[in-house]
Amino acid sequence: MAKRANTYRLTLALQTLASGEAAPPRALELIFDNHDELFTIIDRLRQRDPFGDPAQATELAIGLKLFSEVMLKNRSHPLFEEFWPAFRLFLAKLKG
Repeated sequence: MAKRANTYRLTLALQTLASGEAAPPRALELIFDNHDELFTIIDRLRQRDPFGDPAQATELAIGLKLFSEVMLKNRSHPLFEEFWPAFRLFLAKLKG
């Protein structure tokens, strides 16, 4: 059977601290699968630019896709039981 997910690598590195102090060197690399082509979703949301800031649109797209993929993989988990219907409405509004 063919693979049904794209594989991504996300690198997160601390650049500066809010306090202005020197940031300790800290980074995280995450390899994960997602059933969607994330760059297409990022591009689409950046074009719509719902917040007047393409960087925030990118943050939203990445955050939602990471979160929603975990929810899909764990859809019967009690943690998501009450949240899932509201999240589906939110996604419909976002896509509409």
